Amino acid sequence: MGDHTHGWAAAPGAAERARSVLAAAWSCTVTAEGTREELVGAHTVTDDGRVLLEVPEDSALLAAALCAPRGEPSAVLECADVAPVPVRDRIRSRVRLAGRFSVHDGRLAFRPTRVVLRRPSGALTVGPDEFAVAAPDPLAGAEARLLTHLADCHADAVDRLTRLVDPASLRGAVRVRPLAVDRHGLTLRIERARTDGDVRLPFHAPADDLSQLTERMHVLLSQASAASCPRPLQRQRADGDG
Repeated sequence: MGDHTHGWAAAPGAAERARSVLAAAWSCTVTAEGTREELVGAHTVTDDGRVLLEVPEDSALLAAALCAPRGEPSAVLECADVAPVPVRDRIRSRVRLAGRFSVHDGRLAFRPTRVVLRRPSGALTVGPDEFAVAAPDPLAGAEARLLTHLADCHADAVDRLTRLVDPASLRGAVRVRPLAVDRHGLTLRIERARTDGDVRLPFHAPADDLSQLTERMHVLLSQASAASCPRPLQRQRADGDG
């Protein structure tokens, strides 16, 4: 049936994206009272959006929290969203949270009062209440493994998916890589000699777990198999092979 249209065109909102970045990030940078520390594997996020930090007893951040008036110093927490598949410009977005610390059971509890999601397309401000009630994408924790597997073991499937891309977007392409996946769709990075661009392939319905994601990907691949191969990419590959 050569129809590539999708009935579900939704994408994650800014609050969901910000929560997803925090859920998947392995490290974060925290600045408070003139102290700046890079923390690795030290943060978790509660259901209500607080960030809990495990810091050593001699941490300057903990000292700042304990010694500040009311025990709540102003602080900034930053996380980067790094593409798991090697591409140019691997930073997909950054999340910056401003808020206050308190000490809870030997851990620092950070409650954001301002959240900014910075993407290549621009910055979006997320209200603290919206951030608190948002949930991370259900695939966020598995995204790195899923994309790496797709890129390393199923390059033929990635090639086939380019049949769903507007041929004009593939003009001059030298490589196409999977850049991101969430419950709403798959994003491909189209690399050219000097520039690159991203194309989103939305799922026909959101995927809330891995089994649903598998079904959504099979639907995309079936649609791609029924489509004609985009000639600009074919020509580019032919030139490269020569």
